[in-house]
Amino acid sequence: MRILLTGASGFIGSHLLQALLAEGHHVACAVRRTRTSSDPRLAFIHADFAQDTGKSAWLARIRDIDVVINTVGIFRESGAQTFARLHTEAPRALFAACAESHEVQMVIQLSALGADEGADTRYHLSKKAADDYLAMLPLRAYIVQPSLVYGPEGASSKAFRTLASMPLGLRLGSAPQLVQPIHIDDLVAAILGLLRHRLPLPSGAGTALRVPLVGPRAMPFTDYLQALRTAMGMGRQRVLALPGSVARGLARCAPLLPGGLLDEDALRMLERGNAADPAMTTRLIGHAPREVGEFIASPGAERSRARLGWLLPVLRLSIAAVWILTAIVSFGLYPVQDSYALLGRTGIPPALQPLMLYGAASCDLLLGLGTLFLGRRRRLWLAQLGLIGFYTVVIAIRLPEFLLHPYGPLTKNLPMLAAIWLLYELEEH
Repeated sequence: MRILLTGASGFIGSHLLQALLAEGHHVACAVRRTRTSSDPRLAFIHADFAQDTGKSAWLARIRDIDVVINTVGIFRESGAQTFARLHTEAPRALFAACAESHEVQMVIQLSALGADEGADTRYHLSKKAADDYLAMLPLRAYIVQPSLVYGPEGASSKAFRTLASMPLGLRLGSAPQLVQPIHIDDLVAAILGLLRHRLPLPSGAGTALRVPLVGPRAMPFTDYLQALRTAMGMGRQRVLALPGSVARGLARCAPLLPGGLLDEDALRMLERGNAADPAMTTRLIGHAPREVGEFIASPGAERSRARLGWLLPVLRLSIAAVWILTAIVSFGLYPVQDSYALLGRTGIPPALQPLMLYGAASCDLLLGLGTLFLGRRRRLWLAQLGLIGFYTVVIAIRLPEFLLHPYGPLTKNLPMLAAIWLLYELEEH
């Protein structure tokens, strides 16, 4: 078949793309950043869900297309990437074009479990709006609604493995918080099953079928984390139960931290639960979906990566604290005249001592803030390595008593340098 796949560069879309090609389908990927392909069955066309909210933008793209699969989705809004644009307006325009086409035979819409009449978050409501519009069109459609999707490289999966590996877990409130995680391979197999078998549509209920895709059993979210922890070869995790009011306060503050998945909407979705009957999933893939205990393929490697997920931020925060506290001390907590005396012994003339003292303190402060807030830090780590190395050499030569001091104020730079080098090596390019 000739398939238009949107969101092909995303987590689910990229897995689905490889499976579609393996099945022998011809796939046109609608992506923001196009590239060339040596595979005659694969093509890339430019599309931007943040901009393409009119039906006319999609009519040419679906020419000679048999099936449209939409996997575009975000969990957090950012700039022009909003729920309204990406989840509702652009998909509606795409679906309207499909309904007008004489060639498109079927649409598969990747929605989410919970995008139903009980939806009360912007994420679920925006998905539901597109789903309901698609269900009204005279077009064969399957609205796929997965629970949490697990894949080794998935952003949420990495976050959950990190949470599972920590010494202490948190239970946010007293609701059951049921989830029913499905592995990415089972999700993809189920979508391929829809292409092969085309489940019958409910009689008298339109031309769309909502398809829940879930793992074999529902479990509380903390049990899901424990199952991941066990699969990584780790023991029982201690869990601290937080009252609902404290959990909601934490959810309000969490978005201020970079990279977090928790916010007020996420907490409401978690409290509501995320579970369904696995019968349709089993029917589509031909066997029961895999258990959470089978999600982890390499326990040792995943355990190490999961621990680094929280140990590296702790290390980064401690290094930031060293720079910031050093700046605060240099700005006046340590007697200024004593600082000038030390600078004088290193060869700095009196006229330049204030500039050197407060300039170095300001530099330390900027390095600390950069460590906290910069997204890319490779050059920052190199600057810190160079500065600490310079300080160490100068002080060792000019102030040798610090090199021989029993508290080791200078030799303690060695583990600091090693820690920064580790962060440099592990920083993504």
